[in-house]
Amino acid sequence: MAITAFPSTGADSRTITDFRSKLTGGGVRPNLFEVRLDFPTGVVDGALTKSNVVENGIFFCKSAALPASNIGVVDVPFRGRSLKVAGDRTFDTWTVTIINDVEYDLRATMERWANFLSVSDSGQGRINPADYMVDAHIYQLGRPLHDGSSTSASLSSQNIPQIRGYKMWGLWPSNVGQIDVAYDNNDTISEFTVEFQVQWWESDGNGGAAGSIN
Repeated sequence: MAITAFPSTGADSRTITDFRSKLTGGGVRPNLFEVRLDFPTGVVDGALTKSNVVENGIFFCKSAALPASNIGVVDVPFRGRSLKVAGDRTFDTWTVTIINDVEYDLRATMERWANFLSVSDSGQGRINPADYMVDAHIYQLGRPLHDGSSTSASLSSQNIPQIRGYKMWGLWPSNVGQIDVAYDNNDTISEFTVEFQVQWWESDGNGGAAGSIN
């Protein structure tokens, strides 16, 4: 039985050396990211703006996710078969995990935001979506290239590259998660999750220095 050799293409990585040559930049690192959130007017108080937990919309975010979306399927029956055509597009909720600061500033801000939507004892809330919906950005960052200097200042002065960015439109928190406390919860930092509803998202594009994608 003859074995037919497949023609080699330029995209093949048959050896570890080939693979290394194509893994430019060392690959994308999921722990290199940045989240920026435009808090609604009236939600952020003076304590939060004076603290170090939020700066230019960047806050203590432990984890997040690049957003997902779904396209529905419409089944059209035809002679015992189904033709699948594209349906409506929906956008998943977006969840972030926030590191709790010692002043509880971020927690209080999220609770005030939820109170904007529905006051605890009366159920009243803001009825104009523009009053409580904001936009957010999440950036996938790259590793800055060190110039070989022995000082760390040369590295910190460089712009951190943005590999890709996403802008999410019309966010509002539908769930402010609980904070677990326990006597045996040692060697951890307090954190909580917030689940946001997203109207839609768009890719900001690739490249550029940190802060250049708007």
